[in-house]
Amino acid sequence: MFLASIIVSALLAIAVGGSGYNKLIKNETVMKGMDVVRMPRDRVWMLGVLEIAAALGLVAGIFWWPIGVAAAIGVIVYFIGAVVAHLRVSDTKGLGAPVVLLVVGIAALVLRLLSV
Repeated sequence: MFLASIIVSALLAIAVGGSGYNKLIKNETVMKGMDVVRMPRDRVWMLGVLEIAAALGLVAGIFWWPIGVAAAIGVIVYFIGAVVAHLRVSDTKGLGAPVVLLVVGIAALVLRLLSV
């Protein structure tokens, strides 16, 4: 179970870290998606910082499980918010990535708790 936890946490860390990085550098594709959900462009950096912190927490959680649990919970809450943001503006086309990352975040949390 611990190996599965490491793999899922590492893959999730790569995904949210990359997403956070793209928000911090204001990648135009990402910014268009933020426009769709009506996120002010001058505040997108905050989401990027949260995602980078989550990625670091997921990696640190491999070595100390409470950080991994906290990071996974943070990812779950973050992506619940993302799903709600897309539903609020009826953007069903943009739901794919947030839903997948939400499910992977739940998997990371469950696997981490099972490997304690």
